[in-house]
Amino acid sequence: MNLPNALTMIRILLIPLFLYKVLRGEFAFAAAVYLTATVTDGLDGAIARIWNLQTRLGTFLDPMADKLLITTSYISLAFLNIIPLWLAIAVISRDIIIVTGILAVYFLKNQLIIKPHPVSKVTTFFQFMTVLWALVLSSQMVMADLPGVIKSYAYLTSLTGILTVISGGIYILAGFRSLEE
Repeated sequence: MNLPNALTMIRILLIPLFLYKVLRGEFAFAAAVYLTATVTDGLDGAIARIWNLQTRLGTFLDPMADKLLITTSYISLAFLNIIPLWLAIAVISRDIIIVTGILAVYFLKNQLIIKPHPVSKVTTFFQFMTVLWALVLSSQMVMADLPGVIKSYAYLTSLTGILTVISGGIYILAGFRSLEE
């Protein structure tokens, strides 16, 4: 196992700890775990590209780790009424659509195509930032009663929702195009 794949595995192993801390209401600790997981996401990809350590396993594991972390965070935080339910549904539905599309292309064309679209990378960044900001607000590391803080979080959730829907639509169109080829 090379370094990028090891970092991805660390990210996957951090998910249960993150969930445990969220459900116990230890939001500052959960934010630190989440930040660590998101940093490993950036590092594993950068290291793989820079040192040409990309593997087939990494191509599969990295997006799976992202989906597991995003899904776990959005479900748990929506359950606790920290993230809006509509946003959690949009984020999780998008991921289900993406995975279903990948599987459909695989079964119909006998090809496994996992290529993230640039909009998807931006969307994932905003999805991660929304969770991190929600954890920071919930941990009371910042004054959540300041109007600007609440307004910025509302803008962030709205932007994340819009990007999630747009990128989901892009993947749906790309999937149909791929099946028509």
